[in-house]
Amino acid sequence: MSQRPLTDLGWRPFFAAQVSPDESHACLPVRVMSVHRGMITVAGEDGFGAGSMIPSRLAQSSGEEDRPAVGDWLLIDRMTHDPVRILTRASLFKRRAPGGDHRLQLVAANVDTLFIVASCNQDFNTARLERYLVLAREAGVAPIVVLTKIDRIEAPDSAGTYADAARALQPGLRVELVNARDPASVARLAALCGPGETVALLGSSGVGKSTLVNTMRGSDSIATQAVRENDGKGRHTTTVRSMHRLAGGGWLMDTPGMREFQIVDAAEGLAEVFDDLAALTLECRFTNCSHGTEPGCAIRAAMAGGMLTPERLARWQKLVAEDADNTGHLARRLARAARTSKKA
Repeated sequence: MSQRPLTDLGWRPFFAAQVSPDESHACLPVRVMSVHRGMITVAGEDGFGAGSMIPSRLAQSSGEEDRPAVGDWLLIDRMTHDPVRILTRASLFKRRAPGGDHRLQLVAANVDTLFIVASCNQDFNTARLERYLVLAREAGVAPIVVLTKIDRIEAPDSAGTYADAARALQPGLRVELVNARDPASVARLAALCGPGETVALLGSSGVGKSTLVNTMRGSDSIATQAVRENDGKGRHTTTVRSMHRLAGGGWLMDTPGMREFQIVDAAEGLAEVFDDLAALTLECRFTNCSHGTEPGCAIRAAMAGGMLTPERLARWQKLVAEDADNTGHLARRLARAARTSKKA
C-alpha cells in the first residue's frame, strides 16, 4: 500500500481547522475520488480506502447540497467507515439537473482551477462558454479556456479566430490552444496542476476532455469516442465524475459532457462575467428598467453607441432570467422541505 500524506490529496489548513479534537479521535478525513449511484470511492492518508467504495448517504442530511460530490472532504467513522459529515467546501460547482423538477445537481467540489474545454470546430459556442465562466466566477475558481482539436483545422490560422472570440468574453481571460493528443502541446496545462492542486474539466461531449486527461496522465485508460461528422457532436464517454492523479502530484477531475448546463444561485458570477452590463444598469434612470422602451435607459444608449451588441445583451438577459427562475424554485423547494422536517 502506497504511503501518501493528506496534503498530497489536497488537504489544507482550511479543512483541518474544521475538525474538532473529538472528531479527530473518532473519525478519519478522506477525499471523494469518484461518485457513483449511491456509492462513492474515497482516499485518505497512507493510501487508506484506495479503490474501495462506501455508501454516499450521510447519517444526517439536511439539504440538497448535503451529499458528497467528487472532490469533497468527508469525515468517516473510524470503525464503520460510514460517512459522518462533509467539511465546508472551498468551492462548489452545481447546476440545475435536466428534467422538470428543478433538482439541484452537484458537479465538483474543492477545485482550484477550471479548464473550460471547447473545440475549434462547429461545437464552439460563445453562449456556452459564458455559462461556464459564470459558474467559475460564482465558485471563486480561476477559469482557463482550453481550445482543442487545433490539429484538425483545415486552415491552421483560423485557430486564432476561436481564441480571439474566447478572449473577448472577459478581460484577462487566459486561453490555451492545444492538440489534446500531443504531450508536448498539453505540457503547459499539466504545469498548472502542481502537487495537491485540483483542476476540473468542464465541456460538452466530444470536445476532447477524455483525450486531454489521458495525454496529461500519460495513459489511455479513459475511453474516448469520435464525434459525428455532420455536427461535430460526441456521445457521452465519461459517465462517472472522478479524479485522476498526475505524475507531478496534481489531480485532474473529469466530468461527463454536459450539453445542458442550467445555472442556479449564480447572481455573483453573472455580475462578474457581465460586469459591463451590471455597471450600465446602475446608470439607467429607473431602478426597475427593463431596458425596453423606458426613457433614460443606459443599456439602449450603449447599444446605440456601438459599445454593446444586441447578442451579448440577449445572452445576459437569458441567463439572468434562467438564474432567477431556477433559484426561485430551489428556494421554494428548500422551504417546503424545512416545513416538512419541522412537522416530522
